[in-house]
Amino acid sequence: MVGERRPVVLRNGTVLTLNSAHDVLVDHDVLVVDDRISAIGPRLQVPEGTEEVDASNGLVMPGMIDTHRHMWQTAMRGYGADWTLTQYFVWYYLEWGKVFRPEDIHAGNLLAAAEALDAGVTTTVDWSHGLQTTDHAEAAVAALRTVPGRFVLAYGNIQDSPASWTAKPEFLDFVRRLPSDDMLGFQLAFDVTGDPSFPEKPAFEVARDLGVAVTTHAGVWGATNDDGIKLMHDNGFMTPQSIYVHAATLSADSYHRIAATGGSISVSTESEQSAGQGYPPTWAIRAHGIPVSLSMDTSVWWSGDLFSAMRTTLGADRAREHMSAHAQNDTVTHSALRAEHVVEWATVGGAKALGRDDLGSLEVGKKADIVLLRNENSPAMFPILNPYGHVAFQAQRSDVDTVIVNGRIVKRDHRLVGVDLQAIRNQVEQTVEHLRKQLGDEAWEKGMNPDIPESKVLDNPYTYTEYRGDTRTSV
Repeated sequence: MVGERRPVVLRNGTVLTLNSAHDVLVDHDVLVVDDRISAIGPRLQVPEGTEEVDASNGLVMPGMIDTHRHMWQTAMRGYGADWTLTQYFVWYYLEWGKVFRPEDIHAGNLLAAAEALDAGVTTTVDWSHGLQTTDHAEAAVAALRTVPGRFVLAYGNIQDSPASWTAKPEFLDFVRRLPSDDMLGFQLAFDVTGDPSFPEKPAFEVARDLGVAVTTHAGVWGATNDDGIKLMHDNGFMTPQSIYVHAATLSADSYHRIAATGGSISVSTESEQSAGQGYPPTWAIRAHGIPVSLSMDTSVWWSGDLFSAMRTTLGADRAREHMSAHAQNDTVTHSALRAEHVVEWATVGGAKALGRDDLGSLEVGKKADIVLLRNENSPAMFPILNPYGHVAFQAQRSDVDTVIVNGRIVKRDHRLVGVDLQAIRNQVEQTVEHLRKQLGDEAWEKGMNPDIPESKVLDNPYTYTEYRGDTRTSV
């Protein structure tokens, strides 16, 4: 049972510590006692009654941390696969986001939370900008407290202005009543339009009074830009706790401001390369020395696991590096961004962004949030020659054998523990039924299949003959 906690030891694994030296320890054990890592070493002596997990032929790594996921949208998984960012905004911000009931927020959060754990994501920031009322917020928290993961509620409301919803007495009462333990963090989530009157200023002041961080979509083409960064900076609201999501279309001046004030950037590469926020910015962020974390954004479009985030981030960064070199008639002989770096961003990077120095690495005394990648039935899980490369390019969510959160096993032998997937399925089906009924069948189908723009095939000057090769077949 998830409620029980007894010592656990993972035996004979290849341990990616992600400590400051990035030590990789072969054939090592990791011992967990209570909620902490008690020891790391070969052939450890363990307390009587310790549960043993075979980690041989596997990779033991810190639990991954997603710093930006709109969990409430997960009940619509895959619905917007062909959307642009504009279509996303229209659907959620202008037309249908307002029809979500508290129980729909609850269903989406339940599914997203279970999905995160299943994929080895032990801490997830719920960028919850669908909280139209505190009843919606209560439903979001209730779902997060049901699933045995670590979460941060980033409270937002796209149906109202930040200055308005943060000033409401019921919002402040909700914040005062939040559970005070390290399994549920709290942030404010809102964007800065760049309006010179700075209408978001009162919301920043509320965040300051509450002592909580602000996470904001920054550098999103056509939505948020350098003006918002300048307003935040000039008014003293850029802090080391600030998390800037996407940051894909910012100028060097904005990156300098973020770097100087100690903030971090949450990169959602699957999102940026598909929706249109701007080119995934890791190539620019690295040049300014800004800390990076990774995130998945929303399952209404994309996958919900950080394996995909790692490999798409490597691909986008390297593609940009090659293209820049080719434009100067040059070539790249050594990749600047390595597999080791994106694994760090998916673990330590997230921990640093959230101000959790007790998470993100496997070291004695740190919180026991641990993932074992092991799949004896997968030909992709051997040989393991380059551990970081294996995590970033070879492993998948199906290879997540064991997940430990706060010292408790929440996934064992590839199956979640203490999570009722059928109950979650039933709630999600009710939400889908509600949304479909609200839209009507025609609008529901059209929303999923937006119009395809007309295209013209370019004339090919090399097509000067009807010859198509010999199409005859021989027997």
